Amino acid sequence: MKRAIQKAETLVEALPYIKEFSGSTIVIKYGGSAMNDQDLRESTLKDIVLLKYLGMRPVIVHGGGKHISELLKQVGKEVKFLDGLRVTDKETMKFTQMVLAGQINKDMVSDIHKAGGKACGLSGKDGHLLEAKKMDSGSKDYGFVGEITQVNTELIDLVHSGGFIPVISPIAVSAEGDSLNINADIAAAEIAIALNAEKIIYLTDVNGILRNVDDPTSTISHLTPSEVEVLDKEGILNEGMVPKMKSCIRAIKLGVKKVHIINGTTPHSMLLEIFTQSGIGTEIVA
Repeated sequence: MKRAIQKAETLVEALPYIKEFSGSTIVIKYGGSAMNDQDLRESTLKDIVLLKYLGMRPVIVHGGGKHISELLKQVGKEVKFLDGLRVTDKETMKFTQMVLAGQINKDMVSDIHKAGGKACGLSGKDGHLLEAKKMDSGSKDYGFVGEITQVNTELIDLVHSGGFIPVISPIAVSAEGDSLNINADIAAAEIAIALNAEKIIYLTDVNGILRNVDDPTSTISHLTPSEVEVLDKEGILNEGMVPKMKSCIRAIKLGVKKVHIINGTTPHSMLLEIFTQSGIGTEIVA
């Protein structure tokens, strides 16, 4: 009986948050171990289905870097990164699209249906959802890595209106019709801006932004964009975190109310962050 009462108390604690966020758009950048571990994957997707049934509008933007790297190694392709972004030649782009828009995207859609929800898999090329140009950084050559120029949200709205959860792979299309690889963190932020989202949740393999990368307990619970920029200048952010943080700052400055960096390996971490007073991980607010 005591355990049942505790469960009821948890539901009561969540009530004001359910009321506040009902009808709100929440963009979830899904990747890392939360996506690669089958048990965590099933748990996370059930949580997202719950958000949908509670009246929210979840939008999933997924990565798949580990799967892409594994396939490239199998076919004898070198894996290169520059400034935290995957260097993508034409052949690598074909493999990237195959993994992201094919294997991962469709597996996630299937898993959401198994969890009791409804999902529709999209790539950024569908309906020209994500339009982009090749990233230009002077002497640095990223290959077919894109910089988003336009997010067309009509297809996302249509999917939501049918009661489906949009599951988006970060492949964009250029004006010339080329496929471009978009960093999933950046894609999530740009989609959130275009949808005027309430918040973005980044599922990572760490407990948020750490003051000391060697100390998993050194999580910084609350930051503003200016404080994030100071951390970057101090060299506290690792290479992979830099594009994520730049996209977070841009999202906050352009209207997204809150960004959460949480550990997706913690069971139900999203629910703990959204529906409890204490929350977990790092939140970034204006």
